[in-house]
Amino acid sequence: MRKKIKIGLFGYGCVGQGLYQVLSKTNGLKAEIKKICVKNRNKTRDLSSEIFTYDKNEILFDPEISVVVELIDDATAAFEIVKTALKNGKAVVTANKKMLAENLEEIYQLQQHHGKPVLYEGAVCGSIPILRNLEEYYDNDLLTGIEGIFNGSTNYILTKVFDEKKSYKDALRQAQELGFAETDPSLDVKGFDPKFKLAIAIAHTFGVFVKPENIVNIGIDKLSDLDLKFANERGYAIKLIARAFKKDNQVFGFVAPQFVETSDPLYQIRNEYNAVQVHSAFAEKQLFVGKGAGSYPTGSAVLSDISALSYDYAYEYKKLNQAHDLTFSNELVVEVFVRFDQRSDISINDFEEFYSGYASQGQHYMQGLVELEKLKAWAQNPSIGLIVAPQPQLQVIRQREQVEFAA
Repeated sequence: MRKKIKIGLFGYGCVGQGLYQVLSKTNGLKAEIKKICVKNRNKTRDLSSEIFTYDKNEILFDPEISVVVELIDDATAAFEIVKTALKNGKAVVTANKKMLAENLEEIYQLQQHHGKPVLYEGAVCGSIPILRNLEEYYDNDLLTGIEGIFNGSTNYILTKVFDEKKSYKDALRQAQELGFAETDPSLDVKGFDPKFKLAIAIAHTFGVFVKPENIVNIGIDKLSDLDLKFANERGYAIKLIARAFKKDNQVFGFVAPQFVETSDPLYQIRNEYNAVQVHSAFAEKQLFVGKGAGSYPTGSAVLSDISALSYDYAYEYKKLNQAHDLTFSNELVVEVFVRFDQRSDISINDFEEFYSGYASQGQHYMQGLVELEKLKAWAQNPSIGLIVAPQPQLQVIRQREQVEFAA
């Protein structure tokens, strides 16, 4: 039987307003928002002032509130809210992917200690119910990999650049005007946002907790006109791809822009949509697609978590009990296109295997296999651009063999 839920909401921005709207239109769920904690006292809002509070303790210590929904953009403050809520016997729903990625192992331990769940479907790929599927549908399947478009903002930008021939700057500005990208877009365009989501997904795919700082992220912020010309001439799109896969007792993962061929199902994913492709031993490849940016898509995912709590649902982290001696590693060789100018000291000797190269408009292109750690260092250089090859070769360094997942 479904329980009646009283909610304390932190944050009334884009996602918070989306949640309020979708909750008000949902008839089957017996849930109401009792209080909303906000920071700015001077901001005009579309609800009665009586529902708002500026004191977090009015929510965290209210015995009538059984569920705390955290939708703020401060990861440090969000973590404190989560810890205090659990300590006070409240379940938590959050969409804060940075906070989760940085503290997921401790949040897991806190759930075990206090006996209250933390649900966060809205933190990974918006409206796509990927975490619940990884936990339930794939609970006993042998998953070999997960990859996809985990960031709707960058996919929207790249769609406008390729489909409408907009400049990167104009496409970014349009994404910001629509609320898909923040005023400071660096978390999206530099690949941090999909990295946080990938760290969370790895825990539910393979049962390994990995700190986001250990995952290499390369963004789309250095894409050049030459990159776009190169892609258009070959019929490629460029997508920001997050991927992780397992090989023997190691898990590998990274985020980087990639040339995508028309035959790749990710080629057709446009605008603010996300896509997640799961690779498994039994079900082979399955693709999940849904909107990944905007107030309603994330609000609907948060609503789904609230609904699940009305049935006492909790993540069981089933893969933790299945994973034996799995560790995360960056000991990987990746097939990439490297673009650089005369100021960059790059040569054929930097490649594990060199395939081809050419020069155009004062820029050089080289294609070949490069160690992931070297790519991480190159990514810090503003004059070097990196794009993963279509259907890239991926090789584990210690074995020097092709990973079947990437074939």
